[in-house]
Amino acid sequence: MSEQFIASVDQGTASSRCLVFDGRARVISVSQIEHRHIFPRPGYVEHDAAEIWRNVQYVVQDALATVGLAVGDVVALGITNQRETTVLWDRATGVPVHNALNWQDMRTDHLVRELGGDAGPDRFRDRCGLPLATYFSGPKIRWLLDHVDGLGERAANGEVLFGTIDSWLIWNLTGRHVTDVTNAGRTMLMNLETLDWDDVLLDAMGVPRAMLPEIRPSMEVYAEAGGALAGLPVAAALGDQHAALFGQTCFSPGDAKCTYGTGSFLLMNTGEQPVQSANGLLTTVGYKIGDQPATYALEGSIAVTGALVQWFRDKLGLIGSASEIETLARTVDDNGGCYFVPAFSGLFAPHWRSDARGVIAGLTGYISKGHLARAVLEATTWQTREVVDAMNSDAGVAMTSLKVDGGMTANNLLMQSLADVLDVPVVRPIVAETPSLGAAYAAGLAVGFWPDVEDLRAQWHKAAEWLPAMEPAVREKGYRKWRKAVARTMDWVDADDD
Repeated sequence: MSEQFIASVDQGTASSRCLVFDGRARVISVSQIEHRHIFPRPGYVEHDAAEIWRNVQYVVQDALATVGLAVGDVVALGITNQRETTVLWDRATGVPVHNALNWQDMRTDHLVRELGGDAGPDRFRDRCGLPLATYFSGPKIRWLLDHVDGLGERAANGEVLFGTIDSWLIWNLTGRHVTDVTNAGRTMLMNLETLDWDDVLLDAMGVPRAMLPEIRPSMEVYAEAGGALAGLPVAAALGDQHAALFGQTCFSPGDAKCTYGTGSFLLMNTGEQPVQSANGLLTTVGYKIGDQPATYALEGSIAVTGALVQWFRDKLGLIGSASEIETLARTVDDNGGCYFVPAFSGLFAPHWRSDARGVIAGLTGYISKGHLARAVLEATTWQTREVVDAMNSDAGVAMTSLKVDGGMTANNLLMQSLADVLDVPVVRPIVAETPSLGAAYAAGLAVGFWPDVEDLRAQWHKAAEWLPAMEPAVREKGYRKWRKAVARTMDWVDADDD
């Protein structure tokens, strides 16, 4: 076959998928498979890293076979991944020493409070751009070193390797132990200015440098794959939200996107200098193209959005599929005064309160399952509003539109609610799964498949747009009630809670 293609792996929280793109960035093949979530006890969330690796191999080969492509028809593979999820494995055997600790896992709650000490959660923010929280990889590494027999000594001797999921996959594909700046920046161990592991942070968390991967740009040829994919250049790695920023062609300062999936993540490009947040946002590396300076971003992370719909389906049984929630929510005209704050894993941006737990506020005898469905969807819109307000304040300018992507954007009621609550247009691109597109764009740039970012920008096309239609007084009353509900989630966890 004379035509050439780009493949991207999106290893996400719920599943692994492979998308194959042609030269016009059109999707020609998709393969996807879910993996297990392991919940050993309340607050613990794990994955089987070996299962994830098997699934990734399957989806790549299946996506190619579905359209009759050979490995030689693909010029490069890009990887995007769930961030912060922590894998430790034996250098000699490649076998994980423990299940992967998922980014939602909260077992490090006591540890992060101990690390904060008198300085509190912002102790390391000036170095790594992040507050101390259970979210990030560094404390997860420390927990594993402390709780798996003999692991600390083995790690110090270089016998055990650490990686986020990108690093785990690249190591299995190529044998090279590397990560990119976007994933390294989510560990709490990388210095934002030097883009290298920071000795002060490593010492504070007790993480041996010998177990850490080499930090590389987001897009360059790391190595060629072996095995069934032998000869395929692995040419990009970005954390999923950074890949979505790139896939949404947010290449200029002020460009912003939000990905709506299990959690939701709003990123704004801030250019070549990191902007420290005064409003609870994260300062992060947006992406780094080869030898060019890094592009930074502000990020607001919301832990539970799509996961709340899954909970509503699986734990309450009020809907049979995620898509049914829109139909149920449309049986009523509003939320009936009911607000649902899904602080299942504490509150992320802009609050960063690991002691918070979820509440349903405003319940009366009038409330039906339709009102609850509305409250579930509106939880995503109000949480987004909190993050946008914080971002506007930090950036010094008001956001004028929001590009959206991810599975939840198929819900038209949710998208209209977003436009109403934010009071800005909400725009969805033709390719809604932009983390996969961003990884493909990045890999394509690395091997010259696409010439430059302007060529990528010209390919981006709008598929749908929602305009605000809510009266300002209704919007502000709803936001006031939301903030009252949020206040009721605080200080739920006590010192004697597990």
